[in-house]
Formats: sequence, structure tokens, C-alpha cells
Amino acid sequence: MDTLVAEAFAATPREWFLPTDKRGQAGYDGPLAIGHDQTNSQPRTVADMLELLDVRPGMSVLDVGAGSGWTTALLAHLVGPTGTVRGIERVEALVEFGRHNLERAGRPWARIQPATPGVLGDPEHAPYERILVSAEAEALPSELVEQLADGATMVIPVAGEMHRVVRARQDVIVTRHGHYRFVPLLR
Repeated sequence: MDTLVAEAFAATPREWFLPTDKRGQAGYDGPLAIGHDQTNSQPRTVADMLELLDVRPGMSVLDVGAGSGWTTALLAHLVGPTGTVRGIERVEALVEFGRHNLERAGRPWARIQPATPGVLGDPEHAPYERILVSAEAEALPSELVEQLADGATMVIPVAGEMHRVVRARQDVIVTRHGHYRFVPLLR
């Protein structure tokens, strides 16, 4: 695991972001149910995604499918207090759960907000330097690509494969990085 990602994991214990009855399973390297047909992703998968995303201090990051708030807090650790992280979650009960968990992590430069129904991501506050999507799309969503700044990167599972998307001026460069399973990306 990349050193910066390993430091983020050490500073952001998974158990802080799990329901009480699942905290004893925090060391399990697999997805864990957090309710509402959603999961806290497998740690190895999260580490792979963060390494592909290459987040640096001071960046602006969008976390689509914030769920329990764990990835939002990990991203907040990586950007540090000079950056910003905006988590988006469509399940209202998980918005509250994630906010509570994120508050415990003590990273006020990150926040979780409800997703706007029918809208992917957060076009109102775009562009972003990095976008992490923790739900699987059937095809690469152009709405999210449009929310990337020039030179920015998005990591998103698409049709069973992890995609790294880089927006370079008018070009979009997509590379594939193995097979993964996620809950479906919904509007």
C-alpha cells in the first residue's frame, strides 16, 4: 500500500464508520453492510482506488456515494486542512450516519450532504480536481466527467471494471485497472 494511503488508513480507523454491531469485523477485508442496501467497501479495494486517484494536499475532491463517511474522511486526511472534500450521499439516513462519523474524525474541511435527486455528483460546486465514485455505473457518466477540472482525475467502477479517468483539455483518457464489484450507481 502507498505510504500516504497507509497513513490515511492508520489515522482513520474503519470501526469509527461502521454500525455498532459491525465494529468487531472492522479488520475483515471485505465489504460490510451499513444498512439501506449499502456497504462499507472492502479496505483493499478502497486502498486501490485511493492509490489510483493520487490525492494530494490542498486539492478539491468530490466523494460520490459517501455512505458511512469512511472514504470522505480518508480523502480529508489526504487533502489536509488546505483542501476540501464534499461527500454526496443519496440515502438520507446514511447522510446523517456519515456526518456523525465524519465529525468524530475531526476533519472540518470535509462534509457530507444529501445528493440532489436525479443529479449525479455536485455540478453546483464543480470543477473538482479529484472525484471518487464508490458505486458501479453501467457506462461512464458524462455528467461526472464534466465536473472534472482540466488535468483532473476520477476513479469509478464501470460495468465491473475499475476506471481511472483523466480529463486533459478536450480529451478524456480512460484506463482500466481490474475487476471489482460495487452496489449500483443511482441518480
